[in-house]
Amino acid sequence: MSKLKTLAAATALTLVPAMSMAMCAGKSHQAMSCADGMVWDSEQQACVKQVMG
Repeated sequence: MSKLKTLAAATALTLVPAMSMAMCAGKSHQAMSCADGMVWDSEQQACVKQVMG
């Protein structure tokens, strides 16, 4: 029985990080915040000057 528990624990420890990486696949990163007067431009992946109007 202890071999089965060891195998189950090893499997869980192997699969959990792989599953968490898969859940994050395809997500884009964002800037945490931009300076005043700046906004995040997802195409340029950078903060750019905000254009009013």
